[in-house]
Amino acid sequence: MANDSIFLIDLDKIIHEKAGSKAKYIPKFLISYLKHVIHQDEINRFLASVSDKTGVDFLDECMKYLDVTLDVHGIENLPSDGLCTFVSNHPLGGQDGVSLGYVLGKHYDGKIKYLVNDLLMNLHGLAPLCIPINKTGAQSRDFPRMVEAGFSSDNHIIMFPAGLCSRRINGKIRDLQWKKTFITKSVETHRDVVPIHFEGRNSGFFYGLANLCKFLGVKFNIAMLFLPDEMYKNCHKTFKVTIGKPIPWQTFDKSKTPNEWAAYVRDLVYKL
Repeated sequence: MANDSIFLIDLDKIIHEKAGSKAKYIPKFLISYLKHVIHQDEINRFLASVSDKTGVDFLDECMKYLDVTLDVHGIENLPSDGLCTFVSNHPLGGQDGVSLGYVLGKHYDGKIKYLVNDLLMNLHGLAPLCIPINKTGAQSRDFPRMVEAGFSSDNHIIMFPAGLCSRRINGKIRDLQWKKTFITKSVETHRDVVPIHFEGRNSGFFYGLANLCKFLGVKFNIAMLFLPDEMYKNCHKTFKVTIGKPIPWQTFDKSKTPNEWAAYVRDLVYKL
């Protein structure tokens, strides 16, 4: 049996904690379906098998498990000195995060940090590479402090400024609006920004579900539940990663607002 210190997915426990006494009214077939969608058993077996791996070594195991092959262009654009903020589009929600951490972690000897939702902090192997952010939960008041901790550290920062993975917008797979945090904090801490484009897409079902929920005004991100299933659908694939030239932090002057600069960098990424 796996070490108790590692995080294993337990949907029954989660439902009981969230729904309390009402949990008994949730149909068993629905719970079984959700366990299938999130691949609870498969993911738990993998996490138990790599419980001794952390950081970049953990990402290495993820790459092997998902059978990801990368076609990386522009590796020569990675700066050899100074700390940077690496920003990328977020088409998949699984392999893209793992792959960028793997490539940059290997290149910079593990001196990287993700700014991620705090849920991922539960992954024992990933935790050393993460600065947790939960803007909607109990940690929301600590959001500025956690961002500050990341940018004032001596690690490179990896961010997906859209927050959510890409959606289908007017027939094209594109990120939602990029948040300005990476601009303001990079200027403040004198970090050049390195744009990265990750080529990939989830299934038509995923984008259709996300757009349906938006149309119906459903606030809960139901599509997120299907990301593990999308991750398994994207196994055994090759993804093209293009690293652009660093943008000096001095570029982001008062000629545009931070939001406008964020949109500018987002546009650059899609031109890579």
